[in-house]
Amino acid sequence: MTSSMASRGVSSSSSSSSTHRWMYDVFLSFRGEDTRHNFTAHLYHALHMKGINTFIDDDEVKRGEEISPALLKAIEESKISIVVFSQTYVSSTWCLDELTKILECKETNGQMVLPVFYKVDPSDVRYQKKSFEKALAKHQERFKDDIKVQRWKAALTQVVNLSGWHLDNYENEAKFIDNIVQNVSRIVNHTYLHVAKYPIGIESRVQQINSLLSIEMNDRRIVGILGAGGIGKTTIAKAINNLIASRFEGSCFLANVRETSKQYLGLVQLQNTLLSKILGHTVKVDNVDEGIIMIKKRLYSKRILLILDDVDDKLVQLDKLAGEVDWFGLGSRIIITTRDRKVLTNHGVDLIYKVKELDSKEALELIGWNAFKGDKPTDDFLELMEHAIRYAGCLPLALEVLGSDLHGKDIHQWKSALDKYKRIPHTNIQEILRISYDGLHENEKNIFLDIACFFKGWQVKPTRSLLLMMHRLFSTQEQRAKLVLQPNYYL
Repeated sequence: MTSSMASRGVSSSSSSSSTHRWMYDVFLSFRGEDTRHNFTAHLYHALHMKGINTFIDDDEVKRGEEISPALLKAIEESKISIVVFSQTYVSSTWCLDELTKILECKETNGQMVLPVFYKVDPSDVRYQKKSFEKALAKHQERFKDDIKVQRWKAALTQVVNLSGWHLDNYENEAKFIDNIVQNVSRIVNHTYLHVAKYPIGIESRVQQINSLLSIEMNDRRIVGILGAGGIGKTTIAKAINNLIASRFEGSCFLANVRETSKQYLGLVQLQNTLLSKILGHTVKVDNVDEGIIMIKKRLYSKRILLILDDVDDKLVQLDKLAGEVDWFGLGSRIIITTRDRKVLTNHGVDLIYKVKELDSKEALELIGWNAFKGDKPTDDFLELMEHAIRYAGCLPLALEVLGSDLHGKDIHQWKSALDKYKRIPHTNIQEILRISYDGLHENEKNIFLDIACFFKGWQVKPTRSLLLMMHRLFSTQEQRAKLVLQPNYYL
């Protein structure tokens, strides 16, 4: 790998790790003559009273043909855009340009767009029928610019595909607004989890898991994230939480389930956290059985996201926290991260994503960021970086530990440190890998140790279990190597 390739990788990670800071929580896009003094005014007031920082344009009279730079800036700096479609919304080129800009910001800045169909049929917007068809025909005749009109039509079709609200002529408008405000409040007040200092390779893995989750479907699903210790399961789960949690009625990320459940009343503590996070207020149960009943009773109708991180199920953790998927409402998603495939198969989980190790480019990028903190490494270091990657086995956590340990060292110190690691394994990396070994049953540990001795060239008397295991597993060199890092995945 050349130094120029390495520097490009470092540059790309910098942008992906940055976080956007919003000036406004909500931008309101609406047709003034339809809703300024009724629906939009009431919605703005309700958002404001809830403490939601909302931008509303009060200068419609001063509008010209083009959106002002100040308004464009307000759209760009808003976390959420609420688009209120009314009968004459499409009659305004200003509104159509606003909508186009809003959807552009959705793609570039990750903003959320929430359409409100105020006494109009969403299908009329999607297919540009009735008043929408007439308005667009007038625009096309006026501007003689088919490309601009086609862009507006595409924006209208795109926005209808997003989740939003439809108010017809028979609904209670006050309750309708209250529902919008509650949902927006949940999105605005959602607590984001720190994912990683350098989130290399996270986005592609999150996308693959997101396709398994299919959160647009109104069913219930459990998805497993499987992989060795240090491979990035928790990091990926946090990124998924940040991406989709605001789209559920309640969410909870239960970290360190395995360790917490070992503590006195640990499972009760986890149940209390689960209930309190999802319901939005403190809930206290005194024992596990009470907790199960409470979870079923309070959450059976709620569309929730529950992430159970680092489960080994030795204390039947899943039965106490998410025994059946129908404990929760339609549309709910349960995500389980674990090192042990048996945890998932025993619980009937069919949708499993096995986390892949970083590829060579991603590994080089990650160790480069940790070792050089954004500075471009010289060519002399690239070969040593590749040696370090081979030692760490492309495990993200191991690469972070190793890169941080080598930060600030000159090339001679790098060589000395890598030579030392060959003789005396790095303590922190050994601890990462040992977690998988400690999770095995005694018989499995003995088999693993026999295999380890075999690879070291030591004489061992093979047991029948060992011979059967080797015959079943070791069809390729890659499988033999992976057993060392993920023993409980195979055993």
